[in-house]
Amino acid sequence: MSLVEQFGPLASSLPEGWQSARLRLIVADERDAARAAALLGPTNPGHRGRVINFTTARRGAGVGPDRIRELLRRLDSEGIQGELELVGVEEAPALADSGRPTLAGAWDETVTTLPPDWSDLYAEVELTSSDYIEPGALRLSPLNPTRPDARPLFRFRAARKFGYGASPEMVRRSLERLDEAGIRGELRILNVFSDSYPAKTQGLVWYAAGKVI
Repeated sequence: MSLVEQFGPLASSLPEGWQSARLRLIVADERDAARAAALLGPTNPGHRGRVINFTTARRGAGVGPDRIRELLRRLDSEGIQGELELVGVEEAPALADSGRPTLAGAWDETVTTLPPDWSDLYAEVELTSSDYIEPGALRLSPLNPTRPDARPLFRFRAARKFGYGASPEMVRRSLERLDEAGIRGELRILNVFSDSYPAKTQGLVWYAAGKVI
C-alpha cells in the first residue's frame, strides 16, 4: 500500500477536535531514509536510522494534512516504501471562553436584523479550515448546501413560511450541530427578499452566474 493510501485512514481516524498529530514513517530500505527525510523537509522531521518522525497540524504554522498528502505522494513517486504510523494526537483547547460567537448565535443575531416580512434568503457559511469540509457537509445536509468553489464554503437557501429553502428553525439547528462539533466559521447573508408569494410555483427561482440556486 502506498504511503498516501496509508495516510488516508490515519487522517480519518483523528478526533474532530484534533489540533496536531505526530506521525512515524518506518522506511523499508534504510538507504532511502535520508532521501525520505529530505522530501519531508517542510515538516521539520526527526530522522534516525529507518525511522522518521514528523507532525501535521490543523492550523497555525504546522504543515496541514493536504500538504502532507503532497509530500507523501512525492515519496511514492520515487518508489520509497515504508509503514506509516500514528504516534499521538493533541486536541485543540476548548474555545468556550475565546469570545468568538457560535454559528447558531450568529444566526440568531442575523435574524433580528432582517426585515420583519422577510420571506426568502440566500446565505453562506465559510469554515475556518478545509478539514471541516466533510464533517461540515454532513451536519449541513438538511439545508441542501452547495459549494461554489474549492474554499471550505457552503451556500444555502432559507424560506420563512413557504417556498424553496430550509426553515429558519432547521437552519439554526444545522448551525448548532456545527457548534457542537467544534466546527468554526463565519455566517454571511448574501441576499434577502421580503413579502414574496408563489405564483404557480413553490417559491422564488434565483439565478447566480447563469445557474439556478
